[in-house]
Amino acid sequence: MLKLKLGANSPYTFAFVITLVCISLFYFKLDELLAYQRPLILDGQWWRLLSGNLLHTNAWHLYMNLAGFWVIISLHEPHYRAQGLAILFFVLCLMQGIGLLLFCPSLMGYVGLSGMLHGLFTYGAIMDIRRGLKSGYLLLLGVILKVGYEQFFGASREMTELIGARVATEAHLVGLLSGLICAAALLAFKYLAYKPHSL
Repeated sequence: MLKLKLGANSPYTFAFVITLVCISLFYFKLDELLAYQRPLILDGQWWRLLSGNLLHTNAWHLYMNLAGFWVIISLHEPHYRAQGLAILFFVLCLMQGIGLLLFCPSLMGYVGLSGMLHGLFTYGAIMDIRRGLKSGYLLLLGVILKVGYEQFFGASREMTELIGARVATEAHLVGLLSGLICAAALLAFKYLAYKPHSL
């Protein structure tokens, strides 16, 4: 049974804030102002690189992504404090937007947390491995196989119908790679920071 430990430093506090933000943005219908739209971003509306991640196509899309967010937080809770999770969240969102802009020129529009969630899941799996949890290897292999499958065969028709839009599988790939980069950067920093200096 999940026990929420709320507090200033709890990852669940940050998850609660993001949940409220995503729900508010959805029901206030701010897509026109905030959605990832490639032509508008290239025209100087850079905030869309970040804000597009917080919008959703319909209620199913919104609540599925939020449920996934909470599951991932609870799965990897020991790795996070609110501040660190907030930094990771926004870095992954920004990398998502930049990655789509640079490497997916045919993708004109995108909304949703799913790309960021793939990055967060990947990062958490690597942190599990670092802590000696063998399940981390299975989680990492699972997300790599899922994303790899999607690149060749696409998302299921049922999922496309459920969210009322094409599933941007390229966003999942960008998310996966972003998670790998963030984890590698953190591990490299810790290695260099704590590496004993030889005389």
